[in-house]
Amino acid sequence: MFNFNIDKNKYKHIHFIGIGGISMSGLAEIMLKEGFIVSGSDSKKSKIIEKLKTDGAKIFNTHSPSNIEGADLIVFTDAISLDNIELDAAIKSKVDIIDRASFLGALMKNYESSIAVSGTHGKTSTTSMISEIIKNIDLNPTILLGGQLDGINGNVKIGDKKLFLTEACEYKANVLKYYPTTAIILNIDEDHLDYFDNIEHIINTFKKYAENLSEKDKLILNIDDENTNSLNSLKNCNIITFGINNQANYRAKNILYNNGYPSYDLYYNDEFVDNINLAVMGTHNIYNSLAAITATVENGISFEEAKKGIEIYTGVHRRLEYKGVYNGAIIKDDYAHHPTEIKATLNAIRKGVQGKLYCIFQPHTFTRTKLLLDSFSKSFNDADITIITDIYAAREKDYGDIHSRTLYEAINTNGNKSIYIDNFEDIVNYLKENIKEGDIVVTMGAGDVYRIGDMLLESSK
Repeated sequence: MFNFNIDKNKYKHIHFIGIGGISMSGLAEIMLKEGFIVSGSDSKKSKIIEKLKTDGAKIFNTHSPSNIEGADLIVFTDAISLDNIELDAAIKSKVDIIDRASFLGALMKNYESSIAVSGTHGKTSTTSMISEIIKNIDLNPTILLGGQLDGINGNVKIGDKKLFLTEACEYKANVLKYYPTTAIILNIDEDHLDYFDNIEHIINTFKKYAENLSEKDKLILNIDDENTNSLNSLKNCNIITFGINNQANYRAKNILYNNGYPSYDLYYNDEFVDNINLAVMGTHNIYNSLAAITATVENGISFEEAKKGIEIYTGVHRRLEYKGVYNGAIIKDDYAHHPTEIKATLNAIRKGVQGKLYCIFQPHTFTRTKLLLDSFSKSFNDADITIITDIYAAREKDYGDIHSRTLYEAINTNGNKSIYIDNFEDIVNYLKENIKEGDIVVTMGAGDVYRIGDMLLESSK
């Protein structure tokens, strides 16, 4: 196996294929700060790309073999096909090649301590909560997020080599390439079934990830999640648990909600610690906050500092993000694209709705929509009206065996009101004609569905 190590005597120029991705751009920023020459290619324009240019990266907006000239290391993402012309040119010219996950895993080894946040749901929110706790501490951490957090002015904060914080995605078993000193597993659910065979395959992958930890390392588990709790018997590392319903090292009790915003009493090993008041909605964020508190306290942060950071956290972009008001209706946006996430998000919003709750959902990938269709069809119970738009293909091809119409029909079959509208402008017009004061509109999905809220709000100016 290619044993990558950041060594400027060997590598001086790193080229990132797909540099505009949220993780790739962060890695590129870190490498620029380390003094490497950085170039990259990406067909999409974004603020992230412009920032990289400002910071000194050379960016190409098309893929070409000439783009890799001078590079001695090529980094590529899962979204890049194996027949990519830059990747092919690198192979033919025998330039060292490494995938993004392996690069990230190797980078972890260059820090004294590292925290990796994994799980099917909640990775970005939990990592962002930890960021709010640790961003100003003396350790001067390096942080790599899967979203945009105002608290660090983006998706990356570059510090020194004492502490590294990152998300750890399980897609294509990438977690097996990571080497944290603290590994968090928030939950384990069916997803990415274009790669994984079934839930047993997913659980086994997380188990192998946990088994890679040493006796000095920490494994932080959500004890309320049945699949995650199945790892609680491992003996190779130090296991710490968090939860609500079951006995855990870090536990939330006496939970109250104020318009969807939770407060709870934090207990550590059955001893009351403090009352926690969250500025983000939903029970799922109680779990996220418990994971964040557990990870930071177990890494030497005081309960007081953890509480302060958790309570000032107001969310990351595209996670129940407030966008504005149209005709008295609140417009929000959320990244939820899995049935479990949809249920949690809509349940959180439902507690604060005075009028109707409109959900505009853009399914993400044909595979996920097809294989989880039944679960999706039962996920919108808390919405008064669900608008389904066309599937966002992402990395996949359309083989014609699944369509958004199938989902909207299944939702209606389950007794909920759903309509199918393929065009974003038509959805905006529908909302203009129907939403009223007291309503909440949430755009939902991992694609570009957020544009609908932007278009609606822009039309009122």
